[in-house]
Amino acid sequence: MFRFNDPVWLWALVLAPLLGVLLWSAAKRRSRALASFADSVLVRRLTASVHHGARRWKGALQVAAVALLAIAAARPQFGSRVETVRSVGQDIVVAVDLSQSMLAEDVVPNRLERARFAILRLMEQLDGDRIGLVAFAADAFVQSPLTIDYAAAGMFLGAMDPDLMPIQGTDLGAALRVSLDALEEGARDARVLILVTDAEDHEESYAAELERIRALGVQLHVVVVGSTEGVPIPVFDEAGTQQGFLRDEEGSVVTTRIGEATLAALARDAGATVVRAGPGGTEFEDFVDEVARGEGEEIDALQVTRFEEQYQMFLGLALLLLIADLLLSDRRRTEHVWVGRFE
Repeated sequence: MFRFNDPVWLWALVLAPLLGVLLWSAAKRRSRALASFADSVLVRRLTASVHHGARRWKGALQVAAVALLAIAAARPQFGSRVETVRSVGQDIVVAVDLSQSMLAEDVVPNRLERARFAILRLMEQLDGDRIGLVAFAADAFVQSPLTIDYAAAGMFLGAMDPDLMPIQGTDLGAALRVSLDALEEGARDARVLILVTDAEDHEESYAAELERIRALGVQLHVVVVGSTEGVPIPVFDEAGTQQGFLRDEEGSVVTTRIGEATLAALARDAGATVVRAGPGGTEFEDFVDEVARGEGEEIDALQVTRFEEQYQMFLGLALLLLIADLLLSDRRRTEHVWVGRFE
């Protein structure tokens, strides 16, 4: 089968006859100019060194080269092979902690923004994997279902804010339950759950969900954001102006720190990988690369016909013709015989 991959370039073929017309017109104008300059005998003597046949050949070479260049640009293809293209992907659910403690500024600019950056960094590396988002605090819900539309998922991520949660607090059990439900609806065997949190858990009711993670064979990763030192939680008004720090019922400033005990339990009971997305270091970048390289599951296999590119021969022939045009002289060779100084 023969075809052109970019047939629009075939319109450039009109340049070849156009060039031929321009060369013919230039030759005619040159002849008329010489005829008006002197009589025909004198013109023949003055132009005796011009090889008119060579000039015509040079013009033909230029026209042919332009035509071949136009054909090469259209990318002619003939000869084919059949390849099997396989689509491979994972189902990845990212559960994002939207409790007020995620507004703490022990990482720049704050824990939530740092988490958002981490998730976007992950999305940039995905190819063919479906990703979903779960928002959680004292409760949890699906913010974005599993999708390969990473731009849409990024928009949903940008809208995630503690104000979305009607009840504050942190319930990792609810986050795990809703995330696992979303993964089971995806019906893929290659499943990854990424929990983005500061690991402060107020309920400690996730034992059953950890057992479910092991039964389903889900890979659990915990991206922990924050520091181990207690820091206050800023409070903002509707205009985004800080109004101080969060206080408890007794008026004392509430501090927040990473829940190391919770992280240890997740790693021990569910084989979770704990990744710290703090400033400096390459731990998180290495984690992103590892998730993006996941083998996943074969989703589809498609037979695709690949056509062989053949533009090279047309391009090469055009270059040869242009080189021949440069080497071909339009002047006759004249031989001078020395017969002595005097006759």
